[in-house]
Amino acid sequence: MASSGHGDSLDRREHSHDHHVHDDSCAVAHGTVPAPAQDKVLAAVFATPVASYLLRYGADAGYRAVLVEPDPERAKAAPAGDFELADSLDGLADGRTDVVVTDHHRPELGVQLRDALAAGARWVGIMGNPRHEAPHVAALTELGVPASEVSKVHRPIGVNIGSRTPAEIAIATVAGLIADRNAKPGGFAF
Repeated sequence: MASSGHGDSLDRREHSHDHHVHDDSCAVAHGTVPAPAQDKVLAAVFATPVASYLLRYGADAGYRAVLVEPDPERAKAAPAGDFELADSLDGLADGRTDVVVTDHHRPELGVQLRDALAAGARWVGIMGNPRHEAPHVAALTELGVPASEVSKVHRPIGVNIGSRTPAEIAIATVAGLIADRNAKPGGFAF
């Protein structure tokens, strides 16, 4: 057994085509061993184009993907996908769950964020341009959420790659969540 230099012991193997040594992470990347199972949930709040991509990419990254859409009509109109549908965060948001609010114009955003914070979600964020006023602050304050809790809401979200399209925003967000879960500097700082 050889050490990776990061305090863990890894089974080292050699590639037959280029004779370099690799560890289990490399074996996962090559598809020769399955990725380790993780108990993680990605809850995208509100049916939006960003939520559709976010849930798709999140599922690919090993998340249990859940669309939270409190409006029954919007829930019916949401495109079908490989994700669960819920009308609230009840019983969903806990220490395994990353909650991303994908529409900062919805009147329900304060309630959704309050519930995510109160349930102890692992990570809570809301889409939004950092150059504009953050509507969640007023919404949460009106609901009586203390400033110390409001400050736990991440905005902007994702790795700063200059995303503009729904797919790019989703990629940046999933990358940022993965970095955060792995305690790596992938970026929520802009």
